[in-house]
Amino acid sequence: MSEVLRTRSAEETVALGHEVATRLGAGTMWLLRGDLGAGKTTLVKGIAAALGAAQEEEVTSPTFTLVHEYRGGAVTVFHLDLYRIESERELMTVGIDDLRAADALMLVEWGEKFPSLVATADGEIAIERAGTEEDERVISLHNLR
Repeated sequence: MSEVLRTRSAEETVALGHEVATRLGAGTMWLLRGDLGAGKTTLVKGIAAALGAAQEEEVTSPTFTLVHEYRGGAVTVFHLDLYRIESERELMTVGIDDLRAADALMLVEWGEKFPSLVATADGEIAIERAGTEEDERVISLHNLR
């Protein structure tokens, strides 16, 4: 699967998260790639809500906590932010292998920094600012396996 989609507001980005949630699948890990403020967490709001794991307003950036766990539906959503992790050695302390489960979807921001994660990820969602509108985004979904 490879798709390129466009949103023009934060609300449309959340709605797109609802739309793509079922395509990501439990038991998978997806890397979320994009600059600071690109809309990665905004997309996760829609994904987690669509899967019944959390309400949109409960989803926040895990920048300072590294991992947020959303449990409420049949699929647990783990949302990780590795921005502050600088080495593969530090990455090992996060315990990503312990989070992998058949009933869990892992969404990892800044995972592209680590070859070990890229090698084991199921896909990547890239978010880029586009156009002249502040909230306009181009969102690309790519299966990696």
